[in-house]
Amino acid sequence: MTERAVPILLSRDLRETLGFFERLGFENRGAPPEEWGYLILGRGAAELHFTEDPTVDPLRTSSMCYLYVDDAQRVFEEWEKAVVPDPATGSRIVAPVSTDYGMREFAVVDRSGNLVRVGSPL
Repeated sequence: MTERAVPILLSRDLRETLGFFERLGFENRGAPPEEWGYLILGRGAAELHFTEDPTVDPLRTSSMCYLYVDDAQRVFEEWEKAVVPDPATGSRIVAPVSTDYGMREFAVVDRSGNLVRVGSPL
């Protein structure tokens, strides 16, 4: 097996998190959220895990991860239609930029305040 790491992010509501990421093309690869109090979500080879913590304040959490994709611009164009900004939770999508470290990247924040930075090499 190839070595890899999978982030475990906090979710204030696993059902809400599942719905958010399903709109981004992820699928539930584990049990229903109510069964484990845990989510395993996947999209292609990418995987994100979430554990439930109803005390999470989405405007104060600092949970984040980086998701490498083949074409960040294409993924942004797909996701920008699915992410509705929500000032109450800070949920939003931020347009792509080309960085001086050689990546094209954008950011999305879910309704639990998790920052997922998405990038591909220039």
